[in-house]
Amino acid sequence: MMVERELTDLLENHFEPSFLAVENESFRHNVPAGSESHFKVTLVSDSFLDRRKVARHQAVYAVVADLLAGPVHALALHTYTPEEWSQRESSPMSPPCLGGSAP
Repeated sequence: MMVERELTDLLENHFEPSFLAVENESFRHNVPAGSESHFKVTLVSDSFLDRRKVARHQAVYAVVADLLAGPVHALALHTYTPEEWSQRESSPMSPPCLGGSAP
């Protein structure tokens, strides 16, 4: 769980989230057992106030760029302000892996 921990640390240190969930979803994909390559991140932070979804995602990508250039193959992002999160309090389910067979 080294990659998951590093991803969590980077996001905690940069965004000071009121809620953060980093889920290793690699087991749902066609990768070797124990892989840390596919993650789902739910991140709630005041730093997303007055920022559109694209800008929020760009901010996250900038913070985790080294991981995306290396061990992380896929990163599903769900970014919210505290107010948005209070209306949801759960992130969307991830779609099933198509194993690279999607058209």
